[in-house]
This record gives sequence, structure tokens and C-alpha cells, in this order.
Amino acid sequence: MNFLDFKWTHNPSKFSVFADRVEIITDPHTDLWQRTYYHFCNDNAPLLQYKSKEKFFTFTVKCDFEYTHRFDQCGIAVYLDSDNWIKASIEYENEEFAHLGSVVTNHGYSDWSTTEINAAHKTMWYRLSRREDDFKIENSYDGINFKQMRVCHLFSAVDEITFGVYACSPETSSFRAVFSCPKLSECIWPAHDGQKPDY
Repeated sequence: MNFLDFKWTHNPSKFSVFADRVEIITDPHTDLWQRTYYHFCNDNAPLLQYKSKEKFFTFTVKCDFEYTHRFDQCGIAVYLDSDNWIKASIEYENEEFAHLGSVVTNHGYSDWSTTEINAAHKTMWYRLSRREDDFKIENSYDGINFKQMRVCHLFSAVDEITFGVYACSPETSSFRAVFSCPKLSECIWPAHDGQKPDY
């Protein structure tokens, strides 16, 4: 997979894009969030995305970062439009802990699912798998052993989608995020083999 085939949505002021590596220097006051709880709509985080009509695939990428300020975050995203998207990342909280989590936004309302991890972690691998309009998000500290973060649904993911990486700083800070080792493969998330569907 080649980062040069990706396109920007909300491109940052400072960045470098190579075939196998992307560096983003985040701009202050950039974020993705829609309505829920906070009652604001933020839709200006930079996203570098790949377009595909393939309905069964797995995307893997490595993320290295140097955040130090509250809410700084970087990771992967599926962004269809301002009201329909997914993001998964580590969000810095303080010197002790950060939030490893994901946000799913359907029809203009975001949710947020997280777990606390040690803030000393400055590298994470992410793996996104698509099965039509359903998605599985996984993370790994070593790029080998992945654990499930979330299974979710995007109502608007009916055909072509865009997915890739993002980084942002919702408050007054700026930091450096580096993405590397992009890989696109056949979907490694197998079809469910348990209870049969009700339809």
C-alpha cells in the first residue's frame, strides 16, 4: 500500500507524505466530534485517506507520536462525511494515563468508548477490518499480537468509503505523529459462524 495514493481531507499546515511514511504536525484547535454530551460540532481534524469500493478488507498501520498535551490524539479513521465516521486512537490525558479508544458517529451523533493505558506508550499499531457496513477495530503494541477494541456499524457505508489516518490537537497544542507500514489485505475478520441471523 502506498501513502502517495491517499488524499487529504482537512489537510494540516505542516506535513510530509512518502510512499511508506506520513508525518503530521498537528494544528491547535483541530478535532472530530459531533454533538453528543458536549453539544458542539468539531469537524476540522486532518485525515489522509484512501478510497475503496472493496467491501471486505483489512487495513493495518503503525503510529508513533510525541504528544504531551491534554486531548492530543492520532490513529485511524473511516470518514464518510461530517456526520458519519469512525476514529480509533490514543488520546493523551496527563503524565500518568491516556485513553485508548474509539468514536463512532452515525447520523451526526458521536459516542466514545475508552480504556485507560499508561501514558508512556508512544507507539501503537491499528488494524481496521471491513465486512460491508460493519467494522472491527483492533490494536497492538508490537504489530504482531492484536486485541479487539470494538465491533461497530456505519449506516452510510453502503458502497465506496474512505479510510486512513488522522491526528489532531483539540486545545492549544501541537505535536508530531508519524504513520508507517501501511498494509491493505483481504479481510482477516472471518464471517460469524455461530447463531444464524434472524433475517
